[in-house]
Amino acid sequence: MDLEGAVIRNLGFISSTEQLMKRFDTLKALESSGVTLINSPDSMFIARDKFNSLLKLKMAKVPVPDTTIVEDPFEVMRLVNEWKDVVIKPVIGSLGLGSVRVSDPDIAFRVAKAILSVNQPVYVQKYVDKPERDIRVFVVGNSILGSVYRINKSSWKTNVAQGSLTQVLLPNHELEELSLKAVKALKLDYAGIDIVEDKDGSYKVIEVNAAPLWKGFYEATHINPAKYIIEYLIKKIRK
Repeated sequence: MDLEGAVIRNLGFISSTEQLMKRFDTLKALESSGVTLINSPDSMFIARDKFNSLLKLKMAKVPVPDTTIVEDPFEVMRLVNEWKDVVIKPVIGSLGLGSVRVSDPDIAFRVAKAILSVNQPVYVQKYVDKPERDIRVFVVGNSILGSVYRINKSSWKTNVAQGSLTQVLLPNHELEELSLKAVKALKLDYAGIDIVEDKDGSYKVIEVNAAPLWKGFYEATHINPAKYIIEYLIKKIRK
């Protein structure tokens, strides 16, 4: 039986540009042959690049933290002096791994030098002082499946993989509208949207995950996204 559709769950661990392009080209070839893929390879590629995806969100009027990408450790020091508290992240990464929160310009300089020494750019984001939690909203198609608080009182990282606990959150209209707008901006079929609450109560989208894990989401909500993702894929195939 010919393959009609598939769900891309991840592009996998990437160790080189060539490896990334090989995987991307393979998925594009499947798509060109008529296989319905969700999320699409193009959208997956954009979402995997944190800086590019934030640019697209900002262009779509989705609020995001002040963020830049540089290749000069002195510029990183200047940013820490200006923003006071920053997070230096891998441009391509997940689960909060490799992210470092820095408020000392000298430490920021050392971190930047280490990243640049392996020919990687330095992704710097102004830290948003959140209330020991962030929000994960799960979207499939044009529907909000649900949302949870990810709570961590012992670390600034609120990824479930970093030990955060989840608690059901009934999303308000603003959260729903913001999440759907973010998914539309990146042309995704399903996604996990990570949102933080600022001190003034406003929301900012930190990241849109095109291959979200849902263990913590399921434990809190008892909603299994897999069912809805497959149903959505079947609808796309039948169109």
